[in-house]
Amino acid sequence: MLTDYAVELLNVSTHYYGERRPAIRNVTLRIPHGTFTLIAGPNGSGKTTLLETILGLLKPSTGVVKMLGYEIPREASRARRFCSYLPQDFMKPASEPFTAREVVAMGLSSKRSMGWLSEKDWMQVDRMLSLLGMLEHADKPFGKLSGGQQQKVMLARALVRNPKLLLLDEPFSAMDRESRSFIVKTIFPRLLEGGCTVILVSHVFELELITPNLVVEMMDGRVEEVLYADVHAPS
Repeated sequence: MLTDYAVELLNVSTHYYGERRPAIRNVTLRIPHGTFTLIAGPNGSGKTTLLETILGLLKPSTGVVKMLGYEIPREASRARRFCSYLPQDFMKPASEPFTAREVVAMGLSSKRSMGWLSEKDWMQVDRMLSLLGMLEHADKPFGKLSGGQQQKVMLARALVRNPKLLLLDEPFSAMDRESRSFIVKTIFPRLLEGGCTVILVSHVFELELITPNLVVEMMDGRVEEVLYADVHAPS
């Protein structure tokens, strides 16, 4: 579905169940296709709630949300076929039975059972593991990997389906600076060149690595400021 913006929010407020105060309020935001957006702000400012509202995981109390031209949450299941989401809280216990390779393959198995993945699919899985420097750990239990290694595997899982929209919530928190630098300076530009829209929430993002097209500053559930670079601010 063709539209000018990958994500559009108009006067959106979202409440958590049982809470009178909205977690985000009166948010209006438009993110163009093929851009890199950094969402910044202190803990509790509404950054994760914003991502979950965009994805339709939370239903907005008021306002309009569109993702890739689809109305959210009504058409969320259709829109998510073209999206990947890496949530902040995904760490698995050491007893996790799946290997790193199987975890990455789950990024494809939403469209078909893992048992029906083709040889081409498994090659794509291994390419993503190799890209993130994790191929040598492919057959290790996911739960026994370090926090940084788990984050790389989960990023590979998000990338394996070649999404049009990639939403990342604190994906670097356990990674060393060298790994963060490689991802931001090498992988992100490839995604953007391919037309993918990247939305990142991160406390440890070094602005010298790459300049976001948009920086969304959040505070107390509101968008305080949107800074634009290399893209035109929407009218």
